[in-house]
Amino acid sequence: MNNADIINFFDRFAPTWDESQVRNEVVIETILHNGGIRAGIDVLDVACGTGVLFPDYLKRGVASLTGIDISPAMAEIARRKFPEVEVICGDVTATNIDRQFDVIMVYNAFPHFPDPAGVIEVLASLCKPGGRLSIAHGMSREALHAHHSQGASTVSLPLPEAEELAKLLAVHFDVDVVISNEEMYQVSGVKKQR
Repeated sequence: MNNADIINFFDRFAPTWDESQVRNEVVIETILHNGGIRAGIDVLDVACGTGVLFPDYLKRGVASLTGIDISPAMAEIARRKFPEVEVICGDVTATNIDRQFDVIMVYNAFPHFPDPAGVIEVLASLCKPGGRLSIAHGMSREALHAHHSQGASTVSLPLPEAEELAKLLAVHFDVDVVISNEEMYQVSGVKKQR
C-alpha cells in the first residue's frame, strides 16, 4: 500500500463519494459526543474526504475547523462545498501544520494509513495538551472488512481490534473510549500531560 495508489483510488471515487455515503445519525452523534466535539474548540478532521462530517462540526459551533485529505479531488470537493473551512491537500504525516487542535477526528479512514503507530505519533504532536484524538467508524469492524474486501483491499489495512488500537493510543493518550459493536467502532483518548 502506497500513497500514490491511495490518491488514485480516492480521486477516482471522489465525484460520486457523497451519493455513496450511508449515514446512521445516532451513531454519528455518539461518535461526535465521545469525540468531544462541542462549541468553541479547534478541530482537525484527518482524511476529511469531501467534508462528510463538516456540517456536524459546524452545527455544534466549533471555533475553527481544518480538514486534511491526501486526495486532491476529495480536498477540492470539500473546499467547494465548504469555503469557510480550511482544507489542506496532503499527507498528514508529511505536511507541516504549524498549530495544535483541541480535537482531532479520524472518521472512516484509519485503515488507509500504512503506518498506524506512526500516524498516531504525528496526530499526538498536533493535539493540544489535554486535547482529544478520536478514531472512529460508522459501522462495525466486521462490516468494514467486508466492505473493503470489495475493491479497497489494496489501499487499506485491516482495522485493528479496538483493544489493540487502544494500546497504540495509550503511548500518548489516556484512552477512555473503546467501543466495537455491531453498529460502530471508536477509540478515543485525552493527550497525556507531559
